[in-house]
Amino acid sequence: MNANWRGLAIKGYDPVAYFEIGALVKGSSEHEFEWHGATWRFTNAAHLAKFTADPERYAPQYGGFCAWAVGNNYTAPIDPEAWKIVAGKLYLNYNLEVQANWEQEMAENIRKADGHGPELRDQ
Repeated sequence: MNANWRGLAIKGYDPVAYFEIGALVKGSSEHEFEWHGATWRFTNAAHLAKFTADPERYAPQYGGFCAWAVGNNYTAPIDPEAWKIVAGKLYLNYNLEVQANWEQEMAENIRKADGHGPELRDQ
C-alpha cells in the first residue's frame, strides 16, 4: 500500500484521541505501535490498546492523504489540525482552508474520494 503513513503517522498525533476526546493531541514515544510501515503514537496505553485491537477503525481514510485531494484524483499531505469525523471515519485535509472547501460538499467529496482512493493508494 502506497500510503502517507511512512515515518511518523499523522505527524505524531494520537488517532484515537480524535474519536475519544474530539481533540488534536500529540502522542508519546512511550506509547508507540508500528502499523503499515509507520510509527503511530498515542497519549496513553488505553489509546494504544484500542488502536492495536482495530487499527482500521481509527486510522484516517485514504492512507492518510488529504481527503480533498484524493477526491480530485491526486494525493497531498495533511495538516493534523484539519480533521473531521464523518459516519465514524476520520478524514484529514491539507489545511483548514481546504477543509472548509471540502466540507461545503462533503458527501459528494467523500463519494468521489471513495472511488479514487484504492487506485491512488496502490500506485
